Amino acid sequence: MGETPIPLYYKLYVDLKESLNSGKYQKGDKLPTEKELCQNYGISRLTVRRAMDELRREGFIERLKGKGTFVTGSKREEQLAILTGFTDEARKRGSETRSVVLENKLVRVPADAVELFDIPADAMVVLLKRVRFLEGEPYAIEEAYLNVGADIRFLNITQRDMEKESLYGILRKEFSINISYAEEEMELTRLKKEEARFLRQDQDECAIMRKRFTYTKSDICIEYVISLYRADKSKFRIVRRI
Repeated sequence: MGETPIPLYYKLYVDLKESLNSGKYQKGDKLPTEKELCQNYGISRLTVRRAMDELRREGFIERLKGKGTFVTGSKREEQLAILTGFTDEARKRGSETRSVVLENKLVRVPADAVELFDIPADAMVVLLKRVRFLEGEPYAIEEAYLNVGADIRFLNITQRDMEKESLYGILRKEFSINISYAEEEMELTRLKKEEARFLRQDQDECAIMRKRFTYTKSDICIEYVISLYRADKSKFRIVRRI
């Protein structure tokens, strides 16, 4: 039996991906138009679009209506073995980051956190909800619930400028809280209308939902975080050792 022929769209996908990885196209560069790619490769526009859709899903390119297709760069890699805040991690990498605060107030504790926070179901906690930007683009929506029952000083967060300050910086440096470990879970989800608007995505686009419970050295759960990451901008890395 002969070898199965390689699909035409896949050949274009591989060629373009190699050009992106080799540095031929840099972040912000405009790619050839669909018409130009059709002529260069002798393939249909439908075939070109399929290859481009694959690259877009992997976070290499983005389409801007009326302007064309542009290189976005590689995905940001999140290290799951290291417990650190978004701002601190971005600074270590030399990345440009900023935050937009959506909510910073007292709310009733989420049902998922009642047992681990060890507080009544009608107790109040601090909610700090922010859109995280990386290199000028929305990267994630982060909801952090702080257990006021564990430390009354968390109320102070509602009075702080959390668009400029690092939450973990405050907890560690000002409050001298010894953050020790966290339990996390991740799953794929689809963006709701408002979430998609904040992340500049289409409604029902795939996203990565990451939930984290953070503990002190005394095994007290002080934080519950729900984060939504753009699937086209992020990937997660785990190192396992024997």
